[in-house]
Formats: sequence, C-alpha cells, structure tokens
Amino acid sequence: MPIRDSLSSSSLPYREVLFQVLLHVVVFVFYSYDRDNPQVESYQLVFFSTDAAAAFVINYLLLPRFLYQKKHLQFVIYTVAVIALVIFLEEAVIEKIYFPDTRGRRFLGVFFSLWGVLPVITVLSGFKFAWDALRKQQEVELLKSTIKESELKFLRSQINPHFLFNNLNNLYSYAIESSPKTPEIILKLSAVLRYMLYECKEKFVPLSKEVEQLQNFTQLYEMQIEERGKINFSIQIDRPDYQIAPLILIVFIENAFKHSQSGQSENICIDIAIQVTEDGELTFSCKNNFHPVTNTENLAHGIGLENVRKRLQLLYPKAHQLAIHEADYHYEVHLSMQLVQQARHEMYHY
Repeated sequence: MPIRDSLSSSSLPYREVLFQVLLHVVVFVFYSYDRDNPQVESYQLVFFSTDAAAAFVINYLLLPRFLYQKKHLQFVIYTVAVIALVIFLEEAVIEKIYFPDTRGRRFLGVFFSLWGVLPVITVLSGFKFAWDALRKQQEVELLKSTIKESELKFLRSQINPHFLFNNLNNLYSYAIESSPKTPEIILKLSAVLRYMLYECKEKFVPLSKEVEQLQNFTQLYEMQIEERGKINFSIQIDRPDYQIAPLILIVFIENAFKHSQSGQSENICIDIAIQVTEDGELTFSCKNNFHPVTNTENLAHGIGLENVRKRLQLLYPKAHQLAIHEADYHYEVHLSMQLVQQARHEMYHY
C-alpha cells in the first residue's frame, strides 16, 4: 500500500485547508484588531489579502519546488522577489488608493514596509512549513513501520523451512527403521506444522497456544532421545491471558536438542522452564549439556539464534533481556520479556 494512500490522501487536503482557514482568521484578527476601532476596515482586508497571497505563493510553489528540493539559493531569490513585489504593490498602488494624502504620498522606506509585510508572511509560511514537516514525519514513521513488518515476515518465514527440514530428516530415519513411533511422530509433526503455518499469522498469539505447541515440539524431539537422556519441562503461569510473539522460544529449545545430540549418545540432559508472573513478566530458561568434541564455536551465532535476536529487537525493544552462557560443557539461555495482555494487542494484525 503506498504511503500517501495509507495517510488518506483525500482527508489530508481537507484538514490542511481547514487549518489554513482558521490560521488566516486568527492571524488577521491578531494583526488587524484595534481596541479603539474594533471594526474591520476594507483596507485591512486588502493589505492582508496581499500578504496572504504572497504566503500562498511561498507555501505552495516555492517551498515544494525549491526548498524541499534543496535548491536553497533559488528559494531565497524567489522569496525575496515575492516580498519585494508585495511591498511594491502596497506602496505604489494600495496605499495611494486608500491613503493618497498621507502614507501614499511618499515611500517610507524598506524597513518600515518590511515591518508591515514580513510578520504576516512569516507566520503563515512558518505554520505551513511546520505542517509539512509533521506530515513528512508521519510518512517516515509509517515507512519505518512497513519496513519493520516486512522484516518480521521475512524473519519468521525462515523458521518454517528450517524446522521442517530438520524434522523430515528425523522422520525419514524412523521410517527406514520401521519404528512403531513413526505414526505418533507424524501426528505431532502435523500439529506443530499446522500451528506454524496457519495459526501464527498474527504478530502476537495467546500464550496458552504457544506453550501448548512448545510442549508438542519438545515431545517430538524427546522421542528421538528415547532412553539416552532426560528432559525436564516445567511451566508456571500465574495468568494465561497474555500474548506472546510466536516462534521465539521454540528456536532455543530446538537449539538445545540439536547440540545435545550432536556427538553425544547418552546422558543427554535438557532443562526447560517457563514462568509468567501476575504482571506479565515472562522468564524462560533452557539449559543443555553437550559432548566435549561437539563443535560449539558457532552455537550463539547460527541463523536461528540471530533470527531470534532480530525479532526480539523489533517486537520487544527495551522490553527484553537475553543472556547466553557456555561453560563446563553446559549451554544456558536466559530470556526475560514483558508480555502484554490480549486486549492491548488486538490492533496488531498482518
């Protein structure tokens, strides 16, 4: 969707026209009101109309064509020419019509004329410049939001093929061995894939749904370990009515299983804990051991973890803390993030 269309191209001009009308009325009253003579004189309207016409030329011709195009010298030259033309019209024509015996008899000087012309033009043009700057800022913010959503979609799209590739390999090995666990693995894999492909289209999903799929995912990998180790998965959620960005925690769990099994045939130990407090503070920890010969040099630099880091920065800026530690052949991930209740995220949809 084009940015200008998103900002409602039909409503912006109407609002700007209304703003300009109100601004002109206020400026006219401010510069024309006289306590001793509160009536509006015709010459006041004429002088103000001349200044307003000059401001219109500056606002809608010179600003977009020269100043906003960084043609500063041309903008200054044409602006000076417009102001000079206004002074000439007021001194040589309007004053001679309305004040032929006083001010119209002689030219009182450039500075005196500028004192009458410049304040009105400056105020009208200054507000127009501020209006344009505000609208441009809105466009920039919308562009940032569009880029952010596009990046989130791209990052999340990387997860599904990665997950599917790993689990299809495992399923193939079970099928070759004619393992009785194959049907159960297919069912678990189907449930997780259904969730990832169809139920994760929102930016945020119910926490209960995400946790349920994390359990299915963990059980799917636990079948591969069989008797070679122990998996602990603890959940403590004080309030379930929170939402979470989908497919964040799953990457850490997959990483733990992948590297625990690499080069290690027994004594696999993986501890997963999820805790959500009453005020929505989620604490996640995932600990796993690994074999000394396992190449862990790039554990914290893989595509999956880098993907999660970027998504956390985009979705939970200044609302999360991620710490990854490796010591004594143990790998630990600690993540805390502030969740938001469902009602406050109903506006976020792709």
